[in-house]
Amino acid sequence: MSVKRYASTTIRGKQKVCRYMRGDSRVRSLVPHTMSFSKEHLFSMMERHPVLYIKPDIGSLGIGIFRLKRGKGGGYRLKEIVGKTQKSRRFTQLSDVYQAIVSARRSRLIIQQGIPLSKVGGRAYDIRAMVQRKPDGPWVCTGFMVKIAGSGKIVTNYYQGGKIVSLGSLHEQLGLTEEAGASRKAKLTSAALDIARCLSKRRSGMSELGIDFAFDSGGKLWVLEVNSNHPQFHPLRSIDPGAYQKMKSFAASYGRFNAK
Repeated sequence: MSVKRYASTTIRGKQKVCRYMRGDSRVRSLVPHTMSFSKEHLFSMMERHPVLYIKPDIGSLGIGIFRLKRGKGGGYRLKEIVGKTQKSRRFTQLSDVYQAIVSARRSRLIIQQGIPLSKVGGRAYDIRAMVQRKPDGPWVCTGFMVKIAGSGKIVTNYYQGGKIVSLGSLHEQLGLTEEAGASRKAKLTSAALDIARCLSKRRSGMSELGIDFAFDSGGKLWVLEVNSNHPQFHPLRSIDPGAYQKMKSFAASYGRFNAK
């Protein structure tokens, strides 16, 4: 008996995903300012935003990400993720920052506006929404997991020392009322489904997306990244078994039997 193959197409490249979302009026306001990496774009973006993230256009696990921040007394602080290590350097000139990034990069990069993420316990967090569908069925938001950054880290990834908790646990730690938590969850669900509909119009055959959202310090919702290639949800196995089993069941329906 033949094994059913993974039946979910992907969209490769963060910049392409951002461009598709920017073209949809329902989700446009969620997308941070994003440009391809070049010296001209680095200078123009730094004029507009105090913090920038420079990321591989195609990448994972937080590897190869830079955070560039304008210093209060002048100059620039550049932090970089190398493997599981975070390095930090200071520069006086932005042109030197550009050269340092060019020397270190291993693939095509994008530049993205840095979002001042909401924090819990003094650490930044973002929220992964899993959106899936059975073949020929509608999109369904099957659950959430929250990634809380490790101490001093510029990314929230589990691989980089981040902590995974359930959405309910996050709301408890933030001291939200049941009503406020439900409102937040509904907002996340609505945005996730809008993004799934937007992107699946651009690429047929999509069956699952892992969408990383964040609230900024003022409460505005942003989309940080959309993962369409085998988005991971295995950390939920121990913290939210019900959501985990639902995601695994949906994944199996389009041939992803090896989902953890």
